[in-house]
Amino acid sequence: MLSQAFAMAPPPQGQQGQGGLIGLIFTLLPLILIFVIFYFLLIRPQQKRIREHQKFLSELKVGQKVYTSGGIVGRIVKIEGDLVWLEVEKDTLIPVIKGYIAGNYQA
Repeated sequence: MLSQAFAMAPPPQGQQGQGGLIGLIFTLLPLILIFVIFYFLLIRPQQKRIREHQKFLSELKVGQKVYTSGGIVGRIVKIEGDLVWLEVEKDTLIPVIKGYIAGNYQA
């Protein structure tokens, strides 16, 4: 019983535990691996989608048929900076913020 108590005791002061730096590396390794996996599976693809969407928005042209993130489909009539005017029906124009245009509409 006494030998178990000594085995469970912390190392004496001033000495590193068994494998100090190596133990620390093996302790942090799973956390680092989780971060790397998280980066390549979530963060990087999201950044790629954002870049593609920004490229799409910069190439918008008058006459193009698009749909918004709210589900509105219309034809671009006028582009004024960050505002895009969509014609959803004949003589029915609605202003939409450019960032809310989700994609081209092909029917």
